[in-house]
Amino acid sequence: MLKNLANLTALMQITFLGTSCAKPTKERNHSGIYLSYGGDGILFDCGEGTQRQITIAGIKPTSVNMIFISHWHGDHVLGLPGIVQTLGISEYANTLRIYGPKGTKKRFNEMMNAVVFDNRINIELYEGTGKIVDNEDYYIEAEELEHKTETIGFRFVEKDKRRMKTDVLKKIGVPEGPEWGKLQNGHSIIWKGKKIEPDEVTYIVKGKIISYISDSVPSANSLKLAKDADLLICESTYSSKMQEKAEANWHMTSKQAAIIAKSADVKKLVLTHFSTRYKETGELLEDAKEEFEDVVCAYDFMKIKL
Repeated sequence: MLKNLANLTALMQITFLGTSCAKPTKERNHSGIYLSYGGDGILFDCGEGTQRQITIAGIKPTSVNMIFISHWHGDHVLGLPGIVQTLGISEYANTLRIYGPKGTKKRFNEMMNAVVFDNRINIELYEGTGKIVDNEDYYIEAEELEHKTETIGFRFVEKDKRRMKTDVLKKIGVPEGPEWGKLQNGHSIIWKGKKIEPDEVTYIVKGKIISYISDSVPSANSLKLAKDADLLICESTYSSKMQEKAEANWHMTSKQAAIIAKSADVKKLVLTHFSTRYKETGELLEDAKEEFEDVVCAYDFMKIKL
């Protein structure tokens, strides 16, 4: 059967590998979010200890083929040398693509030069904003955020899929095969002298949108990244009771994250990147719920399927 005739949506699952901020705790590691989509393993940020978190989560390190770095503060990047070394030891056959803000190429190379080991894998480095990945199934956009250093947020957009109305096609008598493929690709066909349009025998499944807003204060680009997202993952270092401290450190409060979710018509909000002052996240959750109801606080190894 042709791949695009399977009428299946690629499994999309998110695993939170680290949900603390600058300092890890016994329960929370540094920042790291793993997105599994089809055959791709996508890592957003790579804090210290990420490779161990991947192992605990039951994820094969060699499944990672893309890493997206929001900014170069240590709690978001210090796991990179370990990931690269582990992949080399594991006879990694893919090319690891690493994306980040301006300066990523220079900083990555300096980091690798500070560590002594043989780099046995192929690595491609990219930096900047805009549509940074675009393939048959999805694209990923990056936008600048406002933080103490060059920082970007990411927007993963699954492309809409055309699915077959198999009962209609069987009733018409069109056998499964190349003709189905043409219809699913949006082309009309002639069957037994009659023209059949794609819209007659197919329907559109809207793709999912996942947005990731890392360390930053609210901005116009926060809303742009979050717009209509099925899932918004947003930093929430403090509650609104510590608004002044959040502003002084260029971080966001849980209430501000919720306001972004509400303003951008997000379906679900997940808060992460919590200050170590919060042993429990109840205060942050209630703070956010004053503005947006469908919100949860992430914890290490939490999984979400879309």
